[in-house]
Amino acid sequence: MRMSDPSQSESVVKSGNLSLNLNDLIPWLVLLLGLSALYVPTFKELFDTLWSTDQNAHGPIVLAVSMWFLWFKSREIGEKGDVVVKPAPLAGWALLLLGLLFYVVGRSQDFYLFEVGSLLPVIAGGIVIFFGVSVLKRLWFAFFFMFFMIPLPGAVIDTLTQPMKIAVSWGAEHILYEFGYPVARNGVVLMVGQYQLLVADACAGLNSLFTLEALGLLYMNLMRHESPFRNIVLAILIVPISFTSNLVRVITLSLITFHMGDEAGQGFLHAFSGMVLFLTALLLIIALDGLLRKVSIKFRDVAV
Repeated sequence: MRMSDPSQSESVVKSGNLSLNLNDLIPWLVLLLGLSALYVPTFKELFDTLWSTDQNAHGPIVLAVSMWFLWFKSREIGEKGDVVVKPAPLAGWALLLLGLLFYVVGRSQDFYLFEVGSLLPVIAGGIVIFFGVSVLKRLWFAFFFMFFMIPLPGAVIDTLTQPMKIAVSWGAEHILYEFGYPVARNGVVLMVGQYQLLVADACAGLNSLFTLEALGLLYMNLMRHESPFRNIVLAILIVPISFTSNLVRVITLSLITFHMGDEAGQGFLHAFSGMVLFLTALLLIIALDGLLRKVSIKFRDVAV
């Protein structure tokens, strides 16, 4: 994408014209340095605290994918040359200042919801200042995707995860019982043989629900399905897919602990169960997408 001066008149991004001179680069370097000064300390703290836990391990993944998606869509816009570039400094600075206000409040109060969430209006404001609202609209998905990396307050997580933990525990208990395993349950604690397993927040489904919803939306965006029915149904189905994937993870951990001991269940294989969760979810998303494709084609043929 070719950089435009905020004061220049309306223009169109020319296909293949991606060269930048020094005057083009200076504003971006200043913006990059400002973003680094603000958010590198924040992300360092997150890597040392929340993002190092199972509950929020999806944060850096979502951030990395969002940044890649911004770069990918920017190149696509530059290559197609079909977007009107009309810088809007007034609206852009309003967004930027709003983001900075959220950052100051969040940073001073140790409130990650505002501190991390401020990154969205700050980046959006920079894009509007230099390129305008039309370009921002083409990049909307990257900002929507970034919402999933914002850490939620602990009180919200505790409130939402409790019923999900109970449901996952109940499902795991009954499935293991049907396969002949000595299993019992007390609330969110599973007793498999001589072992007790606590279904923690990471296995409850809320955080993985956010991550899997983001993964599903990214999949749909990259696949570029034209059928609204197919997109809406697949987005809704992410919820039962998340529940099913978490159920598979808890059962996998229970079986590992029962057959290989507590040390195996809490060690490397515990982390491996997280990979099982996302592989299960991805396979279910692809399978359901294929099924929805056949259903949508069938309905389209019937309508014709």
